[in-house]
Amino acid sequence: MGKKIALATRKSPLALAQAELVSARLRELLGVECDIIKVVTTGDKQAEWSLEQKGGKGLFTHELEAALRRGEADIAVHSAKDLPGDSADGLTIAGYLPREDPRDMLVLRNGVTSPAKLATGSPRRRHQAAMLFANLEFIEIRGNVDTRLRKIADQHQADGTILAVAGCKRLGIHSWPGVEFHPIGFESMVPAVAQGAVAIQCRVGEEARFDGILDAATARGVGLERALQNALGGGCHTALGAYANGDTLYFFHEAVGLRTMPLAAEDFELPLAAAARILGRLGLK
Repeated sequence: MGKKIALATRKSPLALAQAELVSARLRELLGVECDIIKVVTTGDKQAEWSLEQKGGKGLFTHELEAALRRGEADIAVHSAKDLPGDSADGLTIAGYLPREDPRDMLVLRNGVTSPAKLATGSPRRRHQAAMLFANLEFIEIRGNVDTRLRKIADQHQADGTILAVAGCKRLGIHSWPGVEFHPIGFESMVPAVAQGAVAIQCRVGEEARFDGILDAATARGVGLERALQNALGGGCHTALGAYANGDTLYFFHEAVGLRTMPLAAEDFELPLAAAARILGRLGLK
């Protein structure tokens, strides 16, 4: 590629950790160095907003996309689950890094086995947590991973919370004083669409520049999950989860509950058709 790559990212610790992963992969596989451009997004500025009420999709991506359009950045790095279903004009998702563990993780204060109050603003997590524990009260907390952990461990704002395993791993957080970590299996809680995947966005026509760092298996799985989301028009207001794991789809929707369905190879090759078939079978289309 020759010259340095300008990489736009949010300024949060997790976003910067993900940007460093992309930078390291570009350096290792393509021999290219990166200049990391730190961008503050609307979602970062409005730290007190409820993402459910304000509509979280796009709140953490718009300013990064604007930097791409202005030519200030060559690529933007996103948590793939933050991306809106439709591609922004003139931009495209070139692909993804290899996916990290997509599971959710229940974080409980030491000594708590059955939480009465759980901190999460995600409708998906709330609906599924209510299937695991009776009579739960929910509150919403925001902030970086360490902030959320302190609010549980030190401030006792709730008995626990739910985090993404991938985010904790990328931050090197494997334990925390005052709380216990309990990863949740897919049969009990279906992750958000694209959870655990890091997306690399670029301008249309420049995708081939980054082929050498992209992971085909992640693209196949995320492609099918996003097809399901797009077909439903799902956003932050809908309790929706989908994880395509090899020959199995784990799916959750507030209208039908948690379902497990078989997948065939052609479902990944024709994700739009697969999404229409799956949703039709579930009575969602």
